[in-house]
Amino acid sequence: MHFVEAKGILSAHNGMNLYRGCTHGCIYCDSRSKCYGFTHEFEDIEVKQNAPELLEMALVKKRKKCIIGTGAMCDPYMHCEEEIRLTQRCIELIERYGFGLAIQTKSDRILRDLELLQRIQEKAKCVVQMTMTTYDEDLCRILEPNVCTTRRRFEVLEILRAHGIPTVVWMSPILPFINDTRENIEGLLDYCVRAGVYGIITFGMGVTLREGDREYFYQKLDEHFPGMKSRYHRKYGYNYEVTSDHNRELMEILRRTCTQNGIKCDAEEIFQYLGEFPEHKGYEQLCLF
Repeated sequence: MHFVEAKGILSAHNGMNLYRGCTHGCIYCDSRSKCYGFTHEFEDIEVKQNAPELLEMALVKKRKKCIIGTGAMCDPYMHCEEEIRLTQRCIELIERYGFGLAIQTKSDRILRDLELLQRIQEKAKCVVQMTMTTYDEDLCRILEPNVCTTRRRFEVLEILRAHGIPTVVWMSPILPFINDTRENIEGLLDYCVRAGVYGIITFGMGVTLREGDREYFYQKLDEHFPGMKSRYHRKYGYNYEVTSDHNRELMEILRRTCTQNGIKCDAEEIFQYLGEFPEHKGYEQLCLF
């Protein structure tokens, strides 16, 4: 872990990454790709120590309230967050200034900030997004070794729903020959239905691989699934998009389950929802009470 002074914190679309790198160890992580320009080992977490100061300055300057997003690139609740609390400090600012939050994680550490998330939801809007790829717990510990398993993430989703916080699940990636099975998808969908999620985001049943990410992924395939790397090479070569042979069948199951249970599964519609700030929420609350 090392500390840096960042020059800015919010992107043009109001997203932020407080850390660079991750310690969750997911074998398929796209953030390892060379195109993102890492100049340090991926597990040597870069901490943007002045992020709260930069965020506060940015929020004060904004003329209109909006949704602030985080977690798209690196998980905001990796291990070092327990000590550094950078995510917590930034969420406190988002709550204090009346902005909304769309946050994405795999970790149950988010429950530490449950009261903060509730206050944001009451004043503006808070949506928690959780990645769920693997129903089988033993397989999950191989694919996502240093973070809580899918069953625990399901419990987190239930807790968030009980506290009035809407949730979205990223059912991605799904790895060909490994977890691209009907049993896996139906298990994940059962969790989503029981947790009452707002939506499920997936871009098809498969994974994307590019330089940096691909080499690490293949190394882990050699460790845990002997012969699987050769199978990928024969089937996909060096394709960026690696699509499951069962894509059509599994996507039909997903869409049918979502339709039957009132869950959104159109990615553009969900992204629009994630970015919409409820302009008149405060006024509506006054009218209601």
